[in-house]
Amino acid sequence: MTTELVGHWPLAGDTLDVSGKDNHGENRNVDLTGQGPAGQKNGAAVFDGRRSEILVPDSPSLHTGTEDFSIAAHIHTEADIDDPIGDIVCKFDPEHRNGFNLGLKRHSAACTSLSNYRNLHFGIDDGRIDEMWADCGQPGEGLFVMALAVHEGHLYAGTCESAADGAGHVFRYLGNGRWEDLGSPDGANAVMSLAPYRGALYAGTGRLKLLGSSLPPSSNDNEGGGVFRLEGDRWVSCGKMGGERGAYAEYCHDTVHALEVFQGRLYGVGLYTQGLFRYEGGCDWTDCGSHGSRLMTLGTFRGDLHVLENGSGVYRFSSGEDWTKWTRMAALPGVTQVYSMAVYEGSMVVGTWPEARVFRWAANGEWIDMGRLGEELEVMGMAVYNSTLYAGTLPLGQVYRYDGNGHWTCTGQLDTTPDVKFRRAWSTAVYDGKLYFGTLPAGRVMSLEAGRSATLDSALAPGWRHLAAVRSAGMLTVYVDGEVVAESAEFAAVDYDLRNSQPLRIGCGQHDYFTGRIADLQIYRGALRADEVRGIAG
Repeated sequence: MTTELVGHWPLAGDTLDVSGKDNHGENRNVDLTGQGPAGQKNGAAVFDGRRSEILVPDSPSLHTGTEDFSIAAHIHTEADIDDPIGDIVCKFDPEHRNGFNLGLKRHSAACTSLSNYRNLHFGIDDGRIDEMWADCGQPGEGLFVMALAVHEGHLYAGTCESAADGAGHVFRYLGNGRWEDLGSPDGANAVMSLAPYRGALYAGTGRLKLLGSSLPPSSNDNEGGGVFRLEGDRWVSCGKMGGERGAYAEYCHDTVHALEVFQGRLYGVGLYTQGLFRYEGGCDWTDCGSHGSRLMTLGTFRGDLHVLENGSGVYRFSSGEDWTKWTRMAALPGVTQVYSMAVYEGSMVVGTWPEARVFRWAANGEWIDMGRLGEELEVMGMAVYNSTLYAGTLPLGQVYRYDGNGHWTCTGQLDTTPDVKFRRAWSTAVYDGKLYFGTLPAGRVMSLEAGRSATLDSALAPGWRHLAAVRSAGMLTVYVDGEVVAESAEFAAVDYDLRNSQPLRIGCGQHDYFTGRIADLQIYRGALRADEVRGIAG
C-alpha cells in the first residue's frame, strides 16, 4: 500500500499541519522556540511535563480504522528526569478502550520496585483483552514474587522463600514459563526490591517476617538488609543502608523494602526501620533522617521524591539533602497504610489499606477517591498498561482495571491457593507487550495482554532519538534511529478498528505529560517500509 501523509507538524514556531489535511493543532502551554536536532534547520516544541500539550481536533483523515498506519518523530529527553517522560502522541477513547498511543513509561512504587524505566510503548486497543491470565511459571521455590523489574531487554524477579534453608533469589525470565536462577545475593530469605540504575540492575534483600501475610515465619535468620549490583553473573555488595530507630529498632537494619532513583541518585527505605537512605557509591550510604514513623515505598513525581508511609500520609521531598525539607501532604481519609503509586492521566494515584481504595492527588491539594476495588482490603502494585490503569489486591490476589468514574473491573484472580487468609497480587511490570504480576503464596508470575503492544524493554538512551511506530499486516513494529527494536504479537486487522472521536494529543496521553522536545511529527495512512523509516530518521 502506498503511504499517504495525513498529518505533519514540524513544531518549529507553530502548531500548523503542513500535510495539506488541515489538521492544525491548538497550543496549550508549549514553548515552540526550542532547538531541533543537530544538522536540521527547523526547531522543536518544548514540553514541560506538567501542563503543556498540543490538541489536534478529530477529523476523518485521522481515522485509521482497521488499516495500516505509521507515526514518525524526533524526540529529545534528558538523562535524569524525576517523573515519567510521558506520552508522545495519543488518540485514545478511555471509555471504550479504543485507539493508539506512543510514549515512554516509568513505573515507580510498583509495589516496592522501579519496575519500568524509560521503556518505549506503542499500543493499540479496541476493547480487547485476554479471557484468562497466563501462567508464566514459578521462579525457583519461592512463595512470594516480591519484585519485578525490566532491564536491558529482560524481565527480572526477586523472590522470598520460607524454608529454613531457603533464600531469596533473583531470576531472569527466559519465556514459556522458564526462569534462569541468578543466585541469592546474601542468603537472606527475600529479595524485596529491584531497580535499574546507571545501566545496572540493583537488588535489595531482607529478612521478611511472613506473619504480615498470615503465614508461618521463616526460620532463616540471615539478617539481610544489603543492596547488591549485578555484574555479569555475580552480585557485588553495595553495603547496607543502616539505621536503628524508634519502636522498630529491635529489628535492626534487616530489610531493603524499596529502591528508587531520584535526581540521578539511588535511594532506599527499610520495612521495619524508620528513615530514608541515599547511596554514595562503593558501600557507603547517607542517612537522610527520619520523621518518626516507618515507610512503605518510594516514588517520583513532578521532580519530587515521594515516600508512602505506614500511616495515612504521603511525604514529598524536593531537595534531596535533609529530612527537614520534607512536606507532609494531606492525610488520606480512612487510610492506615499506603502501599503503591502510579501516574495516570497526568496525576499521581496511590493504593491503600484497609478498604482497597485508590486516590488521586488533585491540583487543589486534596485527595480524590477513585473508588474501591471490589470488596478487597488492600491495593498493591499498580501500572498503566496500554493506556489503562491496573492494580493488584489482597486478600484474594485479584487484578482490577480502572474503567473510569470510580468503577473497577476484576480481570481475574491470580492466586487461588486454598486454606490461606491472604493472597497478594503484589509486584507488577510491563514487558514484551504484556502486563505481569507476581503473587503470594503461590509464588508465580502471571501475564495478561490487552489489545496489542510493542515495547522497548531497555531504557531509551537520552538525547535526540528518531522514533517510528508502524502498524503493518497484523503486527506493530517500533524503530529507534532507523533500527527495529520491538515487535508485537500478530493479530487480525479486523479486530482493531481504531476510529474514535477523541482529539489527537501531542505531548500528553493516558500515562503522563511529556517532558522533553518533539520535532517533525508525521502520521501516515499506510505502513512505512524499513528503508523509508531509515530515510526519515536520517
